[in-house]
Amino acid sequence: MSGHLPVMLAEVLDMLAPKDGEHYVDGTFGGGGYTRAILEAADCRVLGIDRDPDAIARGQDLVAQFGGRLTLIHGEFSNLATYLDGARADGVVLDLGASSFQFDEPARGFSFRDSGPLDMRMSKEGPSAADFVNTADERDIARVISQLGEEHNARRIARAIVAKRPVTTTGELAQIVKDAQGPAAARLAIHPATRTFQALRIHVNDELGELERGLEAAAGALAPFGRLVVVSFHSLEDRIVKRFLTARATTAPLGSRHAPVARRAQPAAFRLLTHRPLMPGATEVEGNPRARSARLRAAERLAA
Repeated sequence: MSGHLPVMLAEVLDMLAPKDGEHYVDGTFGGGGYTRAILEAADCRVLGIDRDPDAIARGQDLVAQFGGRLTLIHGEFSNLATYLDGARADGVVLDLGASSFQFDEPARGFSFRDSGPLDMRMSKEGPSAADFVNTADERDIARVISQLGEEHNARRIARAIVAKRPVTTTGELAQIVKDAQGPAAARLAIHPATRTFQALRIHVNDELGELERGLEAAAGALAPFGRLVVVSFHSLEDRIVKRFLTARATTAPLGSRHAPVARRAQPAAFRLLTHRPLMPGATEVEGNPRARSARLRAAERLAA
């Protein structure tokens, strides 16, 4: 498989530490980069999950190559306990970014580099980005762009989108956002539509909700000493992962005389393997610019 470079692959393998006879879950199969590396690192089994049916179709060559050691399932990683059917995993890895295949295919509507239908649905099911921007009220659009894109000009952009309805292509939306940002947009370090596209993609796919559900599912599915490795690509995702792991780790704060929380809300379930997020090295970023915003956090499940 080509066209997709797995981000921070060496660090992911180092944290996951695959071993012979064990069972791993790649919850965001995508281009199959992590899965291939895990299967090559040890005589183990991998369950690959992806809600993009195209990713599952592309992965069939890998299934054939590793005969019986790789199983692919079309679905959401928040349902991994169902897919494991009572079995426990020795490691779960999640790459929270959209795959290069999705960005590189204009027909999927994730990117404004080449104009395509305003879609952005990872599963190819449910309401698209066009459905949202053409039917939601202005306040709702502004809220999504502000909260999920952390865009300061969200109200101005939402007003411009509503005025230009119907918006049907990524090219149209990018131009509307750029025009709404005004001359100051030329001084931005990124394309003026980047944050708006990020916000709509996260909203359309409920990415933050899926992450919260997926972390809970992974915690419940991991065997003692199993490892959870998560690669995120923006602060909203990283904040959720950090809070989830910190609240369940042996190093979680116990309170003080100023904030006398004498006990944790729940017993510690993880030992942190990364107290600060790991970031890609300069060489990787130079070869794969999409890795530049990656942040990796990992933790090990404690024995019950």
